[in-house]
Amino acid sequence: MPESMLLAAAAGVVAGALAVGVVILLRRIVVASKELGTDVEQATYQTLHLASRAAKHLRGGIAEGDATRAGRHLRALLGCDTLALVDPSGQVTVEGDDAVREIAERLAAEARASGRTQMQRRARIGERETDAVAAPILAGGVPAGAIVAFAPRVRAGLVRATGEVADWVAAQVELGELDASRTALAEAEVRALRAQISPHFIYNSLNAIASFINTDPAKARELVLEFADFTRYSFRRHGDFTTVAEELRSIDSYLKLERARFGDRLRVTLQIAPEVLSTVVPFLSIQPLVENAVRHGLEGKEGGGRITIEASDLGAFAEISVEDDGVGIDPVVLERALAGGAPGEHVGLRNVDARLRQVYGDEHGLVVDTNVGAGTLVRMRVPKSQPGRVAASTGPVRATATLERPEGRREP
Repeated sequence: MPESMLLAAAAGVVAGALAVGVVILLRRIVVASKELGTDVEQATYQTLHLASRAAKHLRGGIAEGDATRAGRHLRALLGCDTLALVDPSGQVTVEGDDAVREIAERLAAEARASGRTQMQRRARIGERETDAVAAPILAGGVPAGAIVAFAPRVRAGLVRATGEVADWVAAQVELGELDASRTALAEAEVRALRAQISPHFIYNSLNAIASFINTDPAKARELVLEFADFTRYSFRRHGDFTTVAEELRSIDSYLKLERARFGDRLRVTLQIAPEVLSTVVPFLSIQPLVENAVRHGLEGKEGGGRITIEASDLGAFAEISVEDDGVGIDPVVLERALAGGAPGEHVGLRNVDARLRQVYGDEHGLVVDTNVGAGTLVRMRVPKSQPGRVAASTGPVRATATLERPEGRREP
């Protein structure tokens, strides 16, 4: 075969292979583009992705949050050359060309003062010119900073987009303030629960301790240590969550102090499933139920009575109940107390109920079964698995000779 024909055949094979390769490549591109969606879908995804990335850096506010990282995502979201975030005090964080800082500070001040978008054309930056648009960040109608976007030419689309992004940033700041308010509310509720440890209880406990100093010094010393343990736990300043074991340890100290005052008139039964001891619960969520049983159930009953504390393993949940055979509660009074009635009316039940609903949802509020003269049974159910909750360190719950445990009952 002539050499020219061989060359032509080889060229044809190469050309065919290239054509097949191009077809395969184009097909892959088409398939990939279908998998990623249309241009509109991809643009929507990119916008939402950048917004979600920026949001987590704005919840602490522009001043406290990571404004540098937020600015990086907001700059990409607006597609501008440089972006500046200005906090309420006038502090400027620049993402891009730092030479625009002075212009950003001035425009942001004007936007915050007027509450309206401000623009500047042909601002001189060294050897070049740039346009700028500044939109105020109004959180709750109050200036919380400003956002300033820079581009060679600011068109109507960028002006509108900057205003919308400023409104979105304001919403994130407001959500952060709401989170802070919720945290403050939770802390206030814990303080209200601590307020249950009334001067009356402290006075009675100290009187009980004093009564044993001469007759039984060892007993007095034991009660002083229990009082120290109880107050240390109740007034600790760290941790919104604890464990069932920690709560029971504090309850043990509390009941020893009350038993020193009530004597044999206060009888206690425990039935605790070991599997629930490590369950994480809100701090001061079980102890107030026991205090409520003593103060409102048994203290007013002639001859005292019995408190039964149970913790059951229900698979994914732990159910804790506190029951007393005391004087009971009028259901109307209880309903008013849980709805936020007069201060002092079963504040422990009300605050525990509110905190359980806040943490786990309304379906996990307290269940109370009571009536006048019929005693009171209070139940709470919490999930055993709570990722992200940090509890206090736990240890074994101490056994106590002052608690009555019938045969067949399990103790922690």
